[in-house]
Amino acid sequence: MTLIRCVAFGVAVLSAFTLFSNILPQVRTNPPQDGAPPAAPSADGAGMVAWGQALFSGKGSCNLCHNPLGRAPDLLALDLAKVLPQRLADSRYAGKARGLAGPVAIEAYLRESMLAPSAYVVAGFGRRGSNDALSPMPRIDAPPISLSADEIDAVVAFLQDRAGIPVTVRLPAKAERTAGGNTAQAAAAPESPPAETAQAALQKFLCPACHDLAGSGATIGPKLETAGKRLGRAGLREAILEPNARVAPGYVANVMPQDFARRMRVSELELILDHVLGLAEPVRPP
Repeated sequence: MTLIRCVAFGVAVLSAFTLFSNILPQVRTNPPQDGAPPAAPSADGAGMVAWGQALFSGKGSCNLCHNPLGRAPDLLALDLAKVLPQRLADSRYAGKARGLAGPVAIEAYLRESMLAPSAYVVAGFGRRGSNDALSPMPRIDAPPISLSADEIDAVVAFLQDRAGIPVTVRLPAKAERTAGGNTAQAAAAPESPPAETAQAALQKFLCPACHDLAGSGATIGPKLETAGKRLGRAGLREAILEPNARVAPGYVANVMPQDFARRMRVSELELILDHVLGLAEPVRPP
């Protein structure tokens, strides 16, 4: 009888632990395994436009700042066919696309805006204290975004199409056309290695673009200096993994990326949590 009770107790304990582990948030803990490459663009302008649109709101994280909240010009709301030539003609423009003409000039300007953002800064959107001479936008071919040359071309194609002008970018150099000639397969870029410091993790996931960190001056999301005290570790974890579960007063839903539970490694999440919880609340003057 005693043996039966011990076995029953053991089974009950194991069942309880199994149930508990299955209801915890599941976050990837290891580097992703090699798998199938992402969907490839078709080998024509329409395919590049569709790929660029996906990158604009996905890997490129462009919509994180280029949206109606005022962090950067809202590219999807502007009349780009009218606005982009005006920027090229602006006396403050210091880039290399001025000598070109037509859609090719727009292509060069758009690519330059991603690779050398300070060549021209739209008035009112410069880095604080720079008199609009320096852009707060990072180069998108460098970490943490790291778009490839083909991916940058795709974003340019999307914005050219958005402006209603001919798409002039080249097709992906690494594309392999099928016998039918209407599809292409682009080489998948390897996923970035895990961030090893809190600062690297914060930059990788573009936290300073929305939250005021290290003087970024961003106001799209709440200040993080008070978030640790206000939410605690469990609340911070939920705010990162399920940002729409409880939106801070004065802010709106669906702005913070919803896929951090898939994209972050556990180690990166813990680095960010440790950092935010360790931030000192600003000392207010007496």
